[in-house]
Amino acid sequence: MTSTPSASGAREAHPDNLGHVIFIAASAAMGGFLFGYDSSVINGAVEAIRSRYDIGSAALAQVIAIALIGCAIGAATAGRIADRIGRIRCMQIAAVLFLVSAIGSALPFALYDLAFWRIVGGFAIGMASVIGPAYIAEVSPPAYRGRLGSFQQAAIVVGIAMSQLVNWGILQAAGGDQRGEVLGLEAWQVMLGVMVVPAALYGMLSFAIPESPRYLVSAGKDERARAVLREVEGEHVDLDARVAEIQENLHREHKPTFKDLLGGRFWFLPIVWVGIGLSAFQQLVGINVAFYYSSTLWQSVGVNPTDSFFYSFTTSIINIIGTVVAMIFVDRVGRRPLALIGSVGMCIGLALEAWAFSYDLVDGKLPATQGWVALIAAHWFVFFFAMSWGVVVWVFLGEMFPNRIRAAALGVAASAQWIANWAITASFPSLADWNLSATYIIYACFAALSIPFVLKFVKETKGKALEEMG
Repeated sequence: MTSTPSASGAREAHPDNLGHVIFIAASAAMGGFLFGYDSSVINGAVEAIRSRYDIGSAALAQVIAIALIGCAIGAATAGRIADRIGRIRCMQIAAVLFLVSAIGSALPFALYDLAFWRIVGGFAIGMASVIGPAYIAEVSPPAYRGRLGSFQQAAIVVGIAMSQLVNWGILQAAGGDQRGEVLGLEAWQVMLGVMVVPAALYGMLSFAIPESPRYLVSAGKDERARAVLREVEGEHVDLDARVAEIQENLHREHKPTFKDLLGGRFWFLPIVWVGIGLSAFQQLVGINVAFYYSSTLWQSVGVNPTDSFFYSFTTSIINIIGTVVAMIFVDRVGRRPLALIGSVGMCIGLALEAWAFSYDLVDGKLPATQGWVALIAAHWFVFFFAMSWGVVVWVFLGEMFPNRIRAAALGVAASAQWIANWAITASFPSLADWNLSATYIIYACFAALSIPFVLKFVKETKGKALEEMG
């Protein structure tokens, strides 16, 4: 594609109102905050739901994991919805779904409708996981696109931490009883209902930010697109050249189909299998056990509910720290080295947890030494995941595929991630009942297997143009 000098110059220009642009990106990233919050808030309600509805581990796991069905559907349909009605309208739909899901989950009539509201919330998570990054990329000035794009991942990990802090505070108000009364409801119901606040804020912010210029041009609303470009890129930009550039990109854009991914005797192209493998390993190390079941896990080895909720919060803080480390070093050190460092670190942490959980409980608790090892190893594991696979996989998936199949291949890889996430989430309660130590050995084995996988199949993408991927 050729571009005029003025359009090229716009790529390096700094907007006059950078603060406003940051506000726009941060508002869109509220979807990421809700993604993290809604994904993790259930951690505080697991044992209360088990007690309230008198269900076993298998049924409990399905209620927790069923949200992932909604996630998969939401992620698969969000792009088409956004192309039809716009990014902002899509955000507003997601905000309403988050709001309705929070109210429904807080006031369920029975287990079946709690499961339904979890699917609704999952659909909103899936939409937010697609729309937020796409919108931020489309409204960000080119010189700031990378930094503003990182808002989404940062918002997700902050949302996870905030949900654990809120859960801990509500548990304190309930006197340490997850079914204790708070505001006329059981504590776990309030935990799930509090999400109405950020959901409402997300909805209100969506009315304060502009539509994506890319969508406006695709809808034939060039004048409005020029106004938005002026708002986010400044007065010095050649608006006609920028609109023409977007139009040319839209006309030349190849929309890949599923058939484009097929080839060879292994059905998918080899590069697609690498993407699927990265997505699967990211989940098969058991990371979401730390975010969905950590309170239950600590209580199962004798930690009291209040302390277990506090440890869930501190784990979330470690997750934030690890994510910041990854954001700092991913372009300096490279993707592969970070992934390998993370795999080794996760393997050590998971093996130590397996060792600690192999000991019999004494008076309902792990022995002191094993208890401290389990706690430190859990934080160690989350840190090494966050500073590596938590961020690096998404960077790889955005860069590693050839242009002609990137969108379709990314969709398949993301679907593999949701499936692996569901498998771990649905299986953990039953596996933990069977043998908690053996469960962590399984996760440690996946972490170990990820090392030769990266060494043999994953190529470094640092410093390469997207056009070089083949």
